[in-house]
Amino acid sequence: MMKIAIIGYGKMGKAIEAIALERGHEVVLKIDETNIVDFNQENIAQADVAIEFTGPHTAYDNILKLIGFGIPVVSGSTGWLDKMKEVQQLCADKNGAFIYASNFSVGVNLFLNSIRNWRL
Repeated sequence: MMKIAIIGYGKMGKAIEAIALERGHEVVLKIDETNIVDFNQENIAQADVAIEFTGPHTAYDNILKLIGFGIPVVSGSTGWLDKMKEVQQLCADKNGAFIYASNFSVGVNLFLNSIRNWRL
């Protein structure tokens, strides 16, 4: 079982939650614009991975924050890719883990299948 934080709890965030729960994972944190104050290191530390699916205006900052917190990140957000090199550099500097999938519904399924037996 994996503990997941969902950053961006809109339509896709809810779909990701349903898939994760169906596969026996636990969603330990759900962040949207109504509880952004809960997007902090203490709460994120409960998660094994964060799935980030927000808009282009917040995705880049969210990803940097998550990498800074030391949490592996999977992102399906679009519209921020002009800053991908900065994300890749921070990820390398922090020895982090980051996956970007432009077709997130396929990407999350591949991701969950690939780590089915993964343990920390």
